[in-house]
Amino acid sequence: MPQRARIKLTSQSLEDVDKVAAQIKEISERMGARVRGPIPLPTKKLRVVTRKSPCGQGGKTYDKWELRIHRRLIDIEAADQRVLAQLARLSIPESVAIQLKLTA
Repeated sequence: MPQRARIKLTSQSLEDVDKVAAQIKEISERMGARVRGPIPLPTKKLRVVTRKSPCGQGGKTYDKWELRIHRRLIDIEAADQRVLAQLARLSIPESVAIQLKLTA
């Protein structure tokens, strides 16, 4: 029975996310499924600001640290067992997290 799959990719590395998204799209189109995406979602920016000086005296200088989390969304319609089996065999870097949601 055909179903719809929504795949959400997240990673700190932009290159890894885009490479995995391109592989998923290529496999899905080759198997004959309709693909929408990859849709870029807004990048999350986690910021941490710390004082450089260990004591309370001295210049008020700060270090600013930022972690960016890149996200992509892919919708696959008419995803049957063949498409999902091919996607399960895909080699994915450790830096990329995948969430798969299936709906009828």
